[in-house]
Amino acid sequence: MEQAFLTLYMTKHIFSYLALGDSYTIGEAVALYESFPYQTIQLLRNAGLHFHAPEIVAKTGWTTFELAEHIMHSRLNEHYDFVTLLIGVNNQFRKLNADDYKADFEFLLHKAIHFAADKCEHVIVLSIPDYGLTPFARKMDRQKISAGIDDFNGINKEISNAHKVNYLNITGANRQNSLDENFFASDGLHPSGKEYSQWATLLKEKMVLLTK
Repeated sequence: MEQAFLTLYMTKHIFSYLALGDSYTIGEAVALYESFPYQTIQLLRNAGLHFHAPEIVAKTGWTTFELAEHIMHSRLNEHYDFVTLLIGVNNQFRKLNADDYKADFEFLLHKAIHFAADKCEHVIVLSIPDYGLTPFARKMDRQKISAGIDDFNGINKEISNAHKVNYLNITGANRQNSLDENFFASDGLHPSGKEYSQWATLLKEKMVLLTK
């Protein structure tokens, strides 16, 4: 009996998760455990699934180009069970060309699919949140920012659909939550752990289904 239990324990699959992105992925201005990748893993573990800690490749301020550059010059595992991609807010913030964003995003999505062992459904793209509704953007042209975010999300959604990966639109709820200061981190720009918990719940639901 003891040997049978040990064999079962040792053969149980431990899932891996790679999170690609920018400040939204590392959880700028909140504790690491409050970031959405870490909250997602905790929810999955609470559901009885075995997951390694998330591997996060992200940095505050990164554009699609900078994320791509880092990936190309980094040694990552060949494959992961799940990959998330959330990138583009800094392209919009810096007023970079939308066509360049489209090309870069498609490149990054190809990389994400490769990291997911070519299992497209195991790649989950998150839409870009709208920073135009944050306290940080109070003196900016909020309508213009929101329109720009919509344009970039239109691009990443179209590419995601074309490659048959999962797509999570978190921007709508993000905009609704902007009326409550509890959904913002202390810097008035980035989401709080409470906002990230909503993204994590959506991700967990998707990932649980994909483990069956």
